[in-house]
Amino acid sequence: MGISQKCYYAIRAVHELARAGDGQALKIGTIAERQRIPLKFLEAILNQLRQAGFVESRRGNEGGYLLARPAERLSVGDIIRFIEGPLTPATCVEGHRGCGQSRAECVFWPIWKEAERALANVYDGVTFQDLVDRSRKEVASNFVI
Repeated sequence: MGISQKCYYAIRAVHELARAGDGQALKIGTIAERQRIPLKFLEAILNQLRQAGFVESRRGNEGGYLLARPAERLSVGDIIRFIEGPLTPATCVEGHRGCGQSRAECVFWPIWKEAERALANVYDGVTFQDLVDRSRKEVASNFVI
């Protein structure tokens, strides 16, 4: 399973909002500039994320976008699944067309299921707060007096 550019942008945008902190709204231009995401593309992505309840938008001078829930309750897997769909490495795992064999006949099916579980464990095991904490540690460790 690959991650599309759209999904990568969505993850980066949510990370930027998580970095801003609880209740802090960011202007779309700020997010686009900091994460180097084309503005028009970001507008569409943030609108989708808003409709799905991941982010909120506020109007006015102090308006912008912010997370709809705390960063520690939002995993990377949540965003990937929303943008990309199920974390399946092969179409037969999610019940769509496959090779035509039944699961009982398919020697590969257990491997695909194991890969799906491993992906879910990794993506669901990392919250956006974890990413914020990691980035702060990296900045602090690179700061030399």
